[in-house]
Amino acid sequence: MDIRQLHYLVALSQEKHFTRAAQVCHVTQPTLSSRIRQLEQELGVSIVRRGQRYQGLTDEGERVVAWAKRILENCNGLRDELAGLTGNLRGRITLGVIPSALPMVPKLAGALKTLHPAVQFTILSRSSSDILHQLEEGTLDAGISYLDHDKLDKSRSMWPLYQERYCLFVNRQHPLAEKETLCWAEAAQLPLCSLTPDMQFRHIVDAAFKQTGCSPSSDIESNSINNLYAFIQTGHYAAVLPENCKIQLSELEGLCAIPLIEPDITHMVGLIVQERDPLPLLLSALAQSSKDVAL
Repeated sequence: MDIRQLHYLVALSQEKHFTRAAQVCHVTQPTLSSRIRQLEQELGVSIVRRGQRYQGLTDEGERVVAWAKRILENCNGLRDELAGLTGNLRGRITLGVIPSALPMVPKLAGALKTLHPAVQFTILSRSSSDILHQLEEGTLDAGISYLDHDKLDKSRSMWPLYQERYCLFVNRQHPLAEKETLCWAEAAQLPLCSLTPDMQFRHIVDAAFKQTGCSPSSDIESNSINNLYAFIQTGHYAAVLPENCKIQLSELEGLCAIPLIEPDITHMVGLIVQERDPLPLLLSALAQSSKDVAL
């Protein structure tokens, strides 16, 4: 078994096509297929369901791919660690972020890149559940999500970033636009647009309304906060969104945010990584930066 075989197998599991996987790995299709067959012989299991076309992985193959991803991640971590020990920390961090926390990411990434300019980021908008799942399977290096999510456990390390608070976002011509604060019960009486029910933020908002004895319906649902902004700008709808979305208000013509009170709801958002010993140097540096920018 060697690293190339694991690269080929992971590429095949992602591309689900022998020729495309070979192109990604810069080898011929027969070479890729042959090396994966060698891996099957060495491990004594069938990894790929074969026919005239790729038909997926066997149950054993799924487990081999999971281990292959971990091994490749550890190899990359070792290279990054050694580079960091020479004062030249580099590498790419794939970061999954709940939509409401995206405005916080430039501050965190900027803090890390100030110290280590060669570090690169891939930022992906993900639901809180997707973040936990993808951390476990190794397709994300780290996540920014709710630290009170009911699926969090001791297999993950966490660093708080900020307390999320909530505002009602309305058009500046809205009759309530001049109010300094607004009760949740008052907000429940308005035509609302909201994030979709599969998002953890939607659960938070629904629970807050329920706490006041209200159960408003959402005329518009979307998994995109930017799409909600567009509906608010029409003047026909309002939306409950995180307070830190106000960072973008200067770019969003005609919108304002009114803090919501009674009850005063907060939830902690922070950095999450899968528990590892040792923690890769790149992720240790990210964790330290999260402490530096925490509010």
